[in-house]
This record gives sequence, C-alpha cells and structure tokens, in this order.
Amino acid sequence: MAASIVKVIEITSSSAKGIEDAVQSGLKKVSKTVKGIKGAWVNDIKVVTSDDGKVAEWRVNLRISFQVE
Repeated sequence: MAASIVKVIEITSSSAKGIEDAVQSGLKKVSKTVKGIKGAWVNDIKVVTSDDGKVAEWRVNLRISFQVE
C-alpha cells in the first residue's frame, strides 16, 4: 500500500456578500492552480467595517489541503 502525502497551504479570501462567498471565492481561485484539493478549514474570520459600524467586507483565513502526487 502506497503512502499518501497531503500538503496544506494557507490563504486569505474576502467577500462583501458573506463568509460562505468568501470561502467559495477562495477555493475557486486556488483550484485554478492547485489540483487534488481534499478539504479546507476556516481558521479565522474577520470583518472590515464602515464608519457607521456596518460590515463592509468579510475575510476568512483558510487552510487548504491537497494530495501530492
């Protein structure tokens, strides 16, 4: 049985729409150059606020794992 090696990279992605959109956008962008993505963890969530205290942008820090061939 061959050993399986998985590498983990960390990215930050953002969206004005919400957390899920930020995650989807990050995964979509990474999948253009990284093949064999197996999963992702949301490490951190941050918001950027406007002067009146409303959420202007959602930011997520993702750890993405992919299989090394």
